[in-house]
Amino acid sequence: MSNTTDPETNDATTVDAETQRRAVRERYATIATEESSCCGDSLASTDTERDDRAEQLGYTADDIDAVADGANLGLGCGNPNALAALEPGETVLDLGAGGGFDCFLAADEVGSEGHVIGVDMTPEMVERARGNVEKNGGDSIEFRLGEIEHLPVADDSVDVVISNCVINLSPDKPQVFREAYRVLGTGGRLAISDVVMTAPLPEAARNDIDSLTGCIAGAATIESLRSMLADAGFVDVHIEPKEDSDRFIREWDDSRDVSEYVVSATIEGRKPPQ
Repeated sequence: MSNTTDPETNDATTVDAETQRRAVRERYATIATEESSCCGDSLASTDTERDDRAEQLGYTADDIDAVADGANLGLGCGNPNALAALEPGETVLDLGAGGGFDCFLAADEVGSEGHVIGVDMTPEMVERARGNVEKNGGDSIEFRLGEIEHLPVADDSVDVVISNCVINLSPDKPQVFREAYRVLGTGGRLAISDVVMTAPLPEAARNDIDSLTGCIAGAATIESLRSMLADAGFVDVHIEPKEDSDRFIREWDDSRDVSEYVVSATIEGRKPPQ
């Protein structure tokens, strides 16, 4: 097994990129088929618990009621649609679409003239999301199987890229942002909810596969994310931590309070005029 290097600490981790991708795919396949939560097996295991957690993340009761059961899997660490300011007729791409919850909300915003594309690397999750289309009347929505580091989306073809607590799971975040930049049209925007690292994780957590697949160990610092976005070409980059996210993040790990190391944040950027 080859080692990868943590860009924040320069410490070698024991989890190589392919092992990480495989572990993430397996975990989310289980979530798609068994409806367990991404961040702690005891969390968000019922519709009521998933709805309550969605409200903690910033979704309104109207948002939750607008989407049929089966799409909200209790995933995420924020509400990217709330900061995307979507307009009718826009094309939206969701990185790591899961069961399609954010896609269906985006479809309501962009309307029948708009288009929403959800990409996920887990076949079971894509199958589940496609099964939710009929229940939600999603004529303007499609779900594609693919990795967010290699998007099955044409150049300059979308107006907005959203994502919800997924990019931290990637072992190659700079490539994710390069791909997001590639598919955005001129003036297109990035509107992401994700976790950011606020303090170095203990070595045991940094090298733990459950922490890597559970939205913890893969978090990058704000400074590192700014650098990645700028290197990809984004301008007007704004990253804002959500200090109250400790309310739900501290529940993600039974053995330690991970809110001491990561917080939820909004991440925004724009592709400039060429």
